[in-house]
Amino acid sequence: MPMDRSPYYSSSSDSSPFSSSGSSPAKASTVVLSIECLKGSSKADEWTGDMLQTGDIVEELKIGNLTVKSPFKNGKTGVQRILHNSFKQKQTSIRVRVRRGSDDLAELQACIVPGDQLVGKKQYVLRAIDDPNYAVGFFDRTESECLNLQASRTSRMVSALERTPLQDGYVSYPWERRMGEMLSIPNSSSFYSILFLPKASDKAGTRYNDLEDTLARAHAWINASQASGAPIVFMNIQTESLLTKISGDTASSTVSAGSLSDLSNLANTSIYGFEDYHGIDIGVVRAVRLWFSPLAGEIPIEIKIKETDTKLGFAISRTEEGFIHISSVIETDNDAPSARSGLSNLYKQASETSRLLVVSRISNQKVLPWMVSPTGAIRCFDTVSLSQKLSLHRHARVPILLHVFLWDRSANYANVGSIRARAMSVCPPSLPTEVHLARRDNENQALPTEEEEEEEEETDDQYESREGDGAAAIMLDRDTAGEFSFRLHDFGLTNNWV
Repeated sequence: MPMDRSPYYSSSSDSSPFSSSGSSPAKASTVVLSIECLKGSSKADEWTGDMLQTGDIVEELKIGNLTVKSPFKNGKTGVQRILHNSFKQKQTSIRVRVRRGSDDLAELQACIVPGDQLVGKKQYVLRAIDDPNYAVGFFDRTESECLNLQASRTSRMVSALERTPLQDGYVSYPWERRMGEMLSIPNSSSFYSILFLPKASDKAGTRYNDLEDTLARAHAWINASQASGAPIVFMNIQTESLLTKISGDTASSTVSAGSLSDLSNLANTSIYGFEDYHGIDIGVVRAVRLWFSPLAGEIPIEIKIKETDTKLGFAISRTEEGFIHISSVIETDNDAPSARSGLSNLYKQASETSRLLVVSRISNQKVLPWMVSPTGAIRCFDTVSLSQKLSLHRHARVPILLHVFLWDRSANYANVGSIRARAMSVCPPSLPTEVHLARRDNENQALPTEEEEEEEEETDDQYESREGDGAAAIMLDRDTAGEFSFRLHDFGLTNNWV
């Protein structure tokens, strides 16, 4: 606690009360009890006039009903004996009054504690009542030394600034509660990424394109996704190192453990290798991870099922970039599950703004593309299996929870080219008619309308004119890990109605 005191005089002034030039040699050499600051304040105010500092001259100690004034018998040793007796008697509250210069006074209300960690055993220190982190002790000095320390206060502050380190620590955090309250989808983020592996430049997979080619393919994918109407926004792109075991001929470059000059050859390589201590060739694959996020967040849609429902009332398709989206909705049935849940209205609004109604999650499972293989195939979800799962929801009368990407009507996509005028009109080609008839034998499958049959015939004509003689070969290719990446499954159901 501060007391009334005269203004603090500068040490550079000739009339400074801190100057010992006017003191007699006998007085200047007098030993006094002074303060020694042992631990700084956590409030960063130990350099204010209210706090005691190294070099302050102790004038009075008050412990309970005991008052001891300067001069103190036996100096520091005598005071330590007083502190020891008081601590044993459980009288730990102490008030210290100090002097700076001739008449500048300050006080500290503290408690007596053992100084094991600060000054050693059998020694006592004082901790401030309002800041237990701040601790001071006592030291025997001459009065001239104390005055010099008081006069060097500015230089000591600068020295303390240079010597004071920043301390780190840990703080507990309620992760479960925060992840449940602060996320739009509890316990799940809205950050999405897709990993691009370097493309193989030969069929044997022994040579791969450089890093620039991988970056260009990632850039083309995000631009094409936005141009197709997927309401996503680019967030970040990074290289990601993956370890693998390769032969020495596969690596584009080889790093020698004894030479740093080889590092300059790795600037644009996608695969490089080095030999470990056991002589095994280790390869490092430099993949590219592209981060994206929904343009305006995600919205959950719960589709409840009635016993009278024979269809869900919507169809799903997939874009070339691997996004699952709602491709069609039934407009004539206002009691269809898609209409009751509001999915039909969202689809119409998305169509008006040339946006795809992208499905991001089904029953909280993410259904977005997540990897591009060295063959160039996009690893994504199969529309047929998704349709089957949605149909099982309808048969079991279990509600369906979909999450779809929202879109921002004011968003500008000028940087990625023009948006398709009718993003929703593109439907996947269908299989020949006999395949559809075989699927319609299911008693739970509703018969198509005349309009649907006309759409099927028109789609088949488009498919035959586009694919030509190679259509049969593509339909027979069921290698979903190859170049076509589940493309066969898109042909199974017209518009993938569920």
